[in-house]
Amino acid sequence: MKKPIYILGIESSCDDTSASVICDTKVLSNVVANQEVHSKYGGVVPELASRAHQQNIVPVVQQAIEKANITKEELSAIAFTRGPGLMGSLLVGTSFAKSLALGLKIPLIEVNHMQAHILSHFIDENLNKTPPFPFLCLTISGGHTQIVKVTDHFEMEILGETIDDAVGEAFDKSAKILGLPYPGGPLIDKYAKLGNPKAFRFTKPKVGDLDFSFSGLKTGILYFIQKQQRKNSRFIEENLHDICASIQFTIVEILMDKLKNAVKHTNIKHIAIAGGVSANSEIRKKLQFAEKHFGWTTYVPKFEYTTDNAAMIAVTGYLKYLKKDYSDITVTAQARLKVTQ
Repeated sequence: MKKPIYILGIESSCDDTSASVICDTKVLSNVVANQEVHSKYGGVVPELASRAHQQNIVPVVQQAIEKANITKEELSAIAFTRGPGLMGSLLVGTSFAKSLALGLKIPLIEVNHMQAHILSHFIDENLNKTPPFPFLCLTISGGHTQIVKVTDHFEMEILGETIDDAVGEAFDKSAKILGLPYPGGPLIDKYAKLGNPKAFRFTKPKVGDLDFSFSGLKTGILYFIQKQQRKNSRFIEENLHDICASIQFTIVEILMDKLKNAVKHTNIKHIAIAGGVSANSEIRKKLQFAEKHFGWTTYVPKFEYTTDNAAMIAVTGYLKYLKKDYSDITVTAQARLKVTQ
């Protein structure tokens, strides 16, 4: 009987400290410590995030190992997020992973956060289906928006990406304009369910076939709200549900248009989504619609694997461990890292 491979994954790229232990591709534990400190500032404060990671990392890793019901001596390797992300946050996870790997004398494996979002589809859950190669993945989060063609676990090509803001930022900033607390994306999703998506029209940006742009849309929403409030100071309160539904409808339509273009260009009909915004109910609904009407096969991750989590880091580490693709102890964190690096 082959010896089980236990990988500890550590994720600290932004404002969530997470640790996970997997056995082969099965998740044994996935512990996430959220940082509440940022909500009053309306966004993530890098310096505060870094300090919170330092406080959280030891208890989070300890909990993950305890929950997995193993000892740290049984670990086969340690995988950590090298980038992209906030430098101060990445340094905490990187330094901790290096020290622990050195102390336990086991391999250290660097993981690209964006690749990990895509490879979260290979986590072994009883009911999930894994996409066959090649497939397209729409990676949508607070920091990234891109369509990636995936030909193998570590063979990826960016077909299109945002030329300015990410889609998650468009959701959060729109929510801020409406006076909703941070993070506002989930609140727009919640209120949109109660509104009319055709109530207000917002102009869709004109960029390349597969590229995205959200800064113009954001400005358009801001000017629209300011104009309406000059006429009626209670405009947001009276129309909140319709405004949220119209914003969400426009953003999701932009994403779906680009996906349809990518399918046309590549003739690949296996479509996956990944990243924090893939938790959005409207995008999930539209993908189900595409399965029925366009003959796509779609792959949607479980909610806990959409936002930043260490299970996706651990599973990517496992796939690299099989290839003996280890990192040198001199490896450093990198704030900017393309999905293809």
